[in-house]
Amino acid sequence: MVKIKAFELRSKNRDELLKQLEDLKTELQQLRVAKVTGGAASKLSKIKIVRKSIARVLTVINQKKKNAVREAFKGKKYAPLDLRNKKTRAIRRRLTKFERERKTLKQQKKDQHFPQRKYAVRA
Repeated sequence: MVKIKAFELRSKNRDELLKQLEDLKTELQQLRVAKVTGGAASKLSKIKIVRKSIARVLTVINQKKKNAVREAFKGKKYAPLDLRNKKTRAIRRRLTKFERERKTLKQQKKDQHFPQRKYAVRA
């Protein structure tokens, strides 16, 4: 089997990808049997290629699944945790801009009745 390219896999649908994954897994199984029975060197070197191809297929399947979920939650108020921005723990926990700028009723009255004084400095 020839090395599979990821861009070729992206054009396939889910059923085709699963079929290809199944084929690759059976091929890998056959190659492992050939390894134990003392197969040719060409078959032994093919094991790595098949394993990497399986990884590519799985990666494309997962990417498609994640994109579908992204589309489903686009424009919604809440998104699943794995789709949210990671940032850092501290950033995620800090107050929002709205929360930071809020003032208590007492502070609002204080600001209104005792505004900051303006001084003119003589040159």
